[in-house]
Amino acid sequence: MSRFKLFTPLLWLLALLLAAWIFAQLPLATITQTIAALSWFQLVYWLGLNLVIILLCNRRWQLLNNVFGMYPGFGRLLLIRQAGQAVSFITPGPQFGGEPLQIYWLYRLCNLPLGKTILALGLDRFLELWINFSVLLLGLLIVLVYSAQELTGWPELIGVLLLLVALMFAMLWVLLRQPLWLGKKLQGLAQRWHQHPRLLLLESGFQAMGEQLRTAVRTQKAGLLQALLLSLVSWAMLLLDLWLVLRFAGINADLSAFLLVLVSMRLSMLLPLPGGIGTLEAALLWSLHSLGHPASAALGVIALMRMRDALVLGGSLWCLRLVQLRYKDTSNTKDTDLLTDGVLPG
Repeated sequence: MSRFKLFTPLLWLLALLLAAWIFAQLPLATITQTIAALSWFQLVYWLGLNLVIILLCNRRWQLLNNVFGMYPGFGRLLLIRQAGQAVSFITPGPQFGGEPLQIYWLYRLCNLPLGKTILALGLDRFLELWINFSVLLLGLLIVLVYSAQELTGWPELIGVLLLLVALMFAMLWVLLRQPLWLGKKLQGLAQRWHQHPRLLLLESGFQAMGEQLRTAVRTQKAGLLQALLLSLVSWAMLLLDLWLVLRFAGINADLSAFLLVLVSMRLSMLLPLPGGIGTLEAALLWSLHSLGHPASAALGVIALMRMRDALVLGGSLWCLRLVQLRYKDTSNTKDTDLLTDGVLPG
């Protein structure tokens, strides 16, 4: 834990230094010009689109809870989801870290079964990762096809990507046809989550997870397919969101250019820096410069994206505070602060 305490501020320092270096290369006066150029209709439409994406992701999680016979309210689940997202944002890594807290809140504060709660959250993250990596691999494949004439060894690269795409669909087949095997893997994940300080004292209930997952897949196919459909719809809206941001910054990108920006952004978010700070800016600067756009265009895109991130993070921190105030466990005097030492996973 002590090494993790040192590792976290070092990563934050690296992220901030990288972001500062990138912004030092850019014409900062463009920020206000880009934002001021948006009409109120454009701003409301764009932010409303991002709100719909958040609500769709929350609805997917609610559906997966319903699949296992749990029926938390949409509003309460949204509050817990966004509170966990606030922790995930500040945790070094690709947008993970708040899951143990979400499990803790649902178990202790909403009286939901621990094993089923972990299964629902595990499936939610599985679908999210499956869609993310599928879109990333398909985007890479299309970019390579467009630029095949300029690359040496491109048939081998495309073959590898096709193999990875096939692997992603095989994973989905495993979910639908081999739930017992997946249940064992989720059980291993649950054991790691169970080592989190807030979950150590909770009752175990992991032995039946495989059977519960198999029963859910056998009897709740409609709910699982609805959750998958919501994942696809939310990702389509994420693509629309990126297209709007590029248009707002004055960038008219064709399919290959759009996918190059998308792929570079998604790859940058895989690096272990909190919130992609620094890496996202570097990816946008590089990809847009490669497409022949000036630094001012890249700065406009960065400014819009970080403004949106700041608004979402502010709302998530507000949700985290509400969780603290509403659902504080008065029976444990040591449980006073949800962001005290030991909350983030080591």
